[in-house]
Amino acid sequence: MQVLIRYTVRREELATHLEQVREVYADLERLRPDGLGYATYQLDDEVSFLEVLTGDAGPEPLTASAAFRRFRSALDDRCQHKPELVEVHQVGAFLSGERTVAPTPSTAEGERA
Repeated sequence: MQVLIRYTVRREELATHLEQVREVYADLERLRPDGLGYATYQLDDEVSFLEVLTGDAGPEPLTASAAFRRFRSALDDRCQHKPELVEVHQVGAFLSGERTVAPTPSTAEGERA
């Protein structure tokens, strides 16, 4: 499973938001949940964020974090543009030092349709 989440916080909420993001990652570092990939990116405008959730375990390991639950419970109130979630399906990737994943013929054909 791979999910992208994009949202924009109100500028006056930025400091609070960043502090809560740091708390989430500190809690995840402490818990070290198996099967979870989670990354948060701050875009150039400073108030837009992109989160990437990956892993076969789904969101359960993330929601096991008390800091994440606190973060998520107030997120909509901090946002100018509320979170939009979209599940994505990888068709290729290259990471230096790792095996390249190439598109499968059925996936590549589906992308052209």
